Amino acid sequence: MKDYYPIRKAPQAHSFKKGDLLVLFGELFNRGYANGLVEEAERNGMTIVRATVGRRDENQNLRTLTPEESENIAKPFINIPLEAGFDLEKDQHGKTPNDYLKEVKLSDWKSAAVPKESLTYCRNQGRIRFRKQTKAFLTELEKLVKPGQHVHFAHLMAGGVPRTKIVMPLLNRVFKGRGDRFVPSREFWEMGIGQFLEMNFHEVTAETFNILVDESTALREKIKSQGGTASYVAYGYHGTEIIINNEYTWQSYAPYIQGWAKCDLENYSKSWTAKGVSTCVYNCPEILTNSSSIFQGIEIPLYNLVRALQKELPNHAVTKKLEADCRNVLKNPDDLQKIYDTVDQFFKSPETAQTSVYENWPQHSVKEQLELTLDTSDKIIEMHKDEKVLMTAALSEVIFRSCGYIMLHDGAKPANPVGWIGHDVVVACVH
Repeated sequence: MKDYYPIRKAPQAHSFKKGDLLVLFGELFNRGYANGLVEEAERNGMTIVRATVGRRDENQNLRTLTPEESENIAKPFINIPLEAGFDLEKDQHGKTPNDYLKEVKLSDWKSAAVPKESLTYCRNQGRIRFRKQTKAFLTELEKLVKPGQHVHFAHLMAGGVPRTKIVMPLLNRVFKGRGDRFVPSREFWEMGIGQFLEMNFHEVTAETFNILVDESTALREKIKSQGGTASYVAYGYHGTEIIINNEYTWQSYAPYIQGWAKCDLENYSKSWTAKGVSTCVYNCPEILTNSSSIFQGIEIPLYNLVRALQKELPNHAVTKKLEADCRNVLKNPDDLQKIYDTVDQFFKSPETAQTSVYENWPQHSVKEQLELTLDTSDKIIEMHKDEKVLMTAALSEVIFRSCGYIMLHDGAKPANPVGWIGHDVVVACVH
């Protein structure tokens, strides 16, 4: 597996000073990976600098948060909108990319497209705006930086689904479509709407990271000249290792159409590392968050985290509590073994195996494979007392915390520009 850098051991705790800064480049939302990073930074006495992507007014103009909207955000807080992407930028004719799609019916999606010159123009305008906002953000941040500090930038940007009504029904067919409702992800990706998404995903997920590192060069040099240090971490996804047949084995979810943008993000980290900047993209294990819920089935590997804990820390209090919490949300507590058997059956299937080849990542979906993924997800969810109270909530918390520990302590001086966090090191970081 070329260019595969798994983190195998819990990083040694980095010695942070009280007042060192964790800079959140992007908005912190509930039930996301970054909450674990914030908790770990607070435990280490760091100051958290919070940010926002801003909001849109009734005319779709980007604005700062109002005093009411920001009153519960802990300070320091830099109220400069860091929204990325270009779906609401206007082209030479005063139209946004979304405008070109607003009358498209679901039956006509294959022929729908935004003119290429409009996409290019709007993308460039979006970059100009984002770069300007980033400069303003860094100007405010500089006022908070003191000599000798460590400044840890955490890039929280991801996604980029255009805000136009045709897109979500289409994505539901790509990610959840069965039978006649199935839309092959490759077909979607190669059509006009898919090409628009690919460009916007790149801008939000990858280009924002490049702009952050680039625009903060002067500040980074100033920090260094005053005896401090700076580092950059970002959240990736590029498959992860879980227990399959009692061995830690790499597997992945398909169709992960954001994968190409995640590869671009990794490549930016590699290029900046080559220039001597401390950067790392951490490919984190699958969890279930508000933003990942559209990818039904992405949570299947998460159930095996309990088995990793049982294997590595069989008598640990966390293992016992987690197993008890998982049994407690099931209709029949003994169904935990049935869940493991269902997960095993899923990963042993040829349909899953063909989309879990590292060298082929990211991969598009196949009808039989997606149906198996959805059926497996449904089967496990049906074993729960309440489909809104799943094992995945407690399991995700363990991953949040371990990823937070790794991304703070390893990320302060990363060994590689890209790192993989598998279930083995998640368990190794359990306290």
